[in-house]
Amino acid sequence: LMRHQAGDPSFKEINEIHQNALRAANLVGQLLAFSRKQTMQPKVLTLRDVLGELGQLLRRLLREGVDLKLDHGTDVWPVHADETQLSNALINLVVNARDAMPKGGTVTIRTSNETFEAPRLFGTAEMPAGDYVKIEIADTGTGIAPEHMGKIFDPFFTTKPVGQGTGLGLATVYGIVKQTGGFIDVTSTVGKGTAFAIYLPRYRADENAPAVADTAAAGPRDVTGQDTILLVEDEEAVRSFAARALKMRGYSVLEAGGGEEALEIVKAAKTPIDLLITDVVMPNMDGPTLVRHVKRLKPDMAVIFMSGYAEEAFRRNDEDASGLHFLPKPFGLKQLAAKVKEVLSGAPAQKRVIGE
Repeated sequence: LMRHQAGDPSFKEINEIHQNALRAANLVGQLLAFSRKQTMQPKVLTLRDVLGELGQLLRRLLREGVDLKLDHGTDVWPVHADETQLSNALINLVVNARDAMPKGGTVTIRTSNETFEAPRLFGTAEMPAGDYVKIEIADTGTGIAPEHMGKIFDPFFTTKPVGQGTGLGLATVYGIVKQTGGFIDVTSTVGKGTAFAIYLPRYRADENAPAVADTAAAGPRDVTGQDTILLVEDEEAVRSFAARALKMRGYSVLEAGGGEEALEIVKAAKTPIDLLITDVVMPNMDGPTLVRHVKRLKPDMAVIFMSGYAEEAFRRNDEDASGLHFLPKPFGLKQLAAKVKEVLSGAPAQKRVIGE
């Protein structure tokens, strides 16, 4: 798209390919959310700010005859969550509420502080005692039939007509809430409406790790460079895209289709390689194994891991993962260029606290 203008003969087809790719990436994101393997970037949030940003969008999503009411509690505690993913969860719940009110009605979002002296059981999930922030999304719609209540968070379960739902909306919400460390409950009366209640742990500055600084998240403005990068990716399409993107920014790029090939390139290199970018899951020699071999030869080489799986899951599975830099798939040109510049500029690896 960057090399074509709106009037070019092939622009329409290329744009359609781009839109289909975005839809596919969104579907992958929903599946990762349900499986709790998506990468989270949590920070300290106040729900009044989150809902303030979302309010206009949510109202645009509602059809005529459906009203949205926001009921903010008093002095609601902050939470530690990924703002984008939390927003996605709320959007999914509001859209679900809208679809349950074909003849109109009201969606109410309430926030409040809740303290529980004893554990509570939601289905098979036990929520420990403690302080929580509650987000309730209630509608005045058709309600959920009792026989469906136990299935609503199952992936691909839907009562909507064919073609009107993927069955991933509530499964996505469930995955996001669980990965954030929260819990979700639902109550419903057929003919009267449904209420989903999300409980997120209260954030306390003295008990929780600080959120990633906003300046780091924003990334560097100048994303060009002249360094040499070794790019390792077994998927040719991904490797080709990333290589072109980096070359456009002025970098010299060496390409390898696997870990063994990359290791040979490192051994044979006559000039310094400044950065290694490698996929995590590859045949024969995976990314972590490659990095261990490379670090024995070039201890100071900077490394970025690329993966579609959550960073915390990767850290748990690799004891040498401390201090790594991580680029979640799917990524765009801007995200790739910003991460490369960040690492080559000497920024420390991000330390994140991510919900289990």
